[in-house]
Amino acid sequence: MWEDKRKLHPMLSWIATSLALLAGDRILDGVFLSGLIPALIAAAVLGFVNMFIRPILFFLTLPITILTLGLFTFVINALMLGLAAWIAPGFSITSFFSGLALAIIVAIIHGLTAAMFGEPERD
Repeated sequence: MWEDKRKLHPMLSWIATSLALLAGDRILDGVFLSGLIPALIAAAVLGFVNMFIRPILFFLTLPITILTLGLFTFVINALMLGLAAWIAPGFSITSFFSGLALAIIVAIIHGLTAAMFGEPERD
């Protein structure tokens, strides 16, 4: 049977991303956020980057994503986090591996938030 996919309200997704970025700031040495407001701004920038640039990049890298059985999406997510850090003030990522670890943290926190507060997707 197919798994039950849960969808987050956009405001809840924004807050969860902000909290995930703050958690990454606390856990990882290569991620720096200068407070709550920069975390909210960085989450908004990341949302726009994921909305407009990520689908194009995902389409262009589809063959390597298929060859790696989807694991390359973490690399794409790390690149999107790096772009968001370049754009957003008060948010920086010092290395690719810090961005990769942050992408995993964001994915875990988003998954947990969706499991707890998400609504089932409608067809």
